[in-house]
Amino acid sequence: MNSSCRRFATAGFAAIVMALAISSAQLVTDGRRAVRLESQTATLVIDLGGGSIVDFHLGSGGLNPLRWLGPGDADKALRPMAHFLCLDRWGPPTAAELRNGMPFHGEASRVEWKQLGATERQAGKFVAVMEATLPIAGLEVRRTVGLSELASFFTVSETVTNRNKLGRVYNMVQHATIGPPFLDETTVVDSNAQQGFMQSSPLPNPEQLEIRWPQATKDGKPVDLRRLTTDPDPNVTSFVIEGDLGWVTATNASKELLVGYIFKTADYPWLNIWRHVQNGKPLARGLEFGTTGLHQPFPVLIGKPRIFGRPTFTYLDAGESATRSYAAFLIKVPQDFAGVNRLLYRDGRIVVQERGDKGRELTVAADHLF
Repeated sequence: MNSSCRRFATAGFAAIVMALAISSAQLVTDGRRAVRLESQTATLVIDLGGGSIVDFHLGSGGLNPLRWLGPGDADKALRPMAHFLCLDRWGPPTAAELRNGMPFHGEASRVEWKQLGATERQAGKFVAVMEATLPIAGLEVRRTVGLSELASFFTVSETVTNRNKLGRVYNMVQHATIGPPFLDETTVVDSNAQQGFMQSSPLPNPEQLEIRWPQATKDGKPVDLRRLTTDPDPNVTSFVIEGDLGWVTATNASKELLVGYIFKTADYPWLNIWRHVQNGKPLARGLEFGTTGLHQPFPVLIGKPRIFGRPTFTYLDAGESATRSYAAFLIKVPQDFAGVNRLLYRDGRIVVQERGDKGRELTVAADHLF
């Protein structure tokens, strides 16, 4: 095949890929409406019955690390799964709010989302826009998702608008959850998290028993939070991050896969780590970054407005909007990859630096991080 024919064939293949990605943007899977974005390198699926990101895998039909469904939610049309949005809160409502219908972690994952318009190609990404209304909270959220055409990388921008006639406090946490088969006893979690506390420590000052990532304690003995085997305790830990960018990764070297998230600490100053075991096996790990690190109803948060100098809630005035963004990526790793020591954004690329003596660098193209 001569060079002109090769160029024609390559262009034709790219056009077919783009057409497939756009034409198949909204679909029905197992009776559930979803938005599907697909490129040469990755596939991303967002369930509209709760707005959860339920699938993110390499384009060759690879393993999806984002797998989780809460107990009792299997038959519910509107339900949180895998990576879901906690809004207007992270954690429980008050008893009175519960009687009025406010669910745990807020309404965002318990309402119907709708796609606005068709999926489009913009600046090297396949872009879809969707929104949801939270009737009890009086909030609206609009989400723009962009999957790179050429890299296993996507961005999310979410704008929350207060439709109440009065201002109100709220919180917003990305409940990104990994599960089996990607999650097993060999999976390691890494982050640039620093000082933190355990949610099991007593109020009103749980931070008095300070921990430092990746170590927590149980019964006075150290616990390595990078790994999860048979014991999930401490169940939830929360950490702050220094610097402008926060990151968290999960690596299963035996399955040659790493998934990572990057976020601005101005948007999400907290990283919360949830660990869950069932029948002696790891079932879920929450890599939850958000505006709060205190898993309590609002009256408790108002009485404890800051921990480690970071806020435990935020505020949105009547009619006001706030936008927050993050990015996620997949990288194929060697089977002897030791985990992540450092993550950088450099020259339009995400650079993952390995832990240990090998110190290898892996990269993924990301021209526009947020």
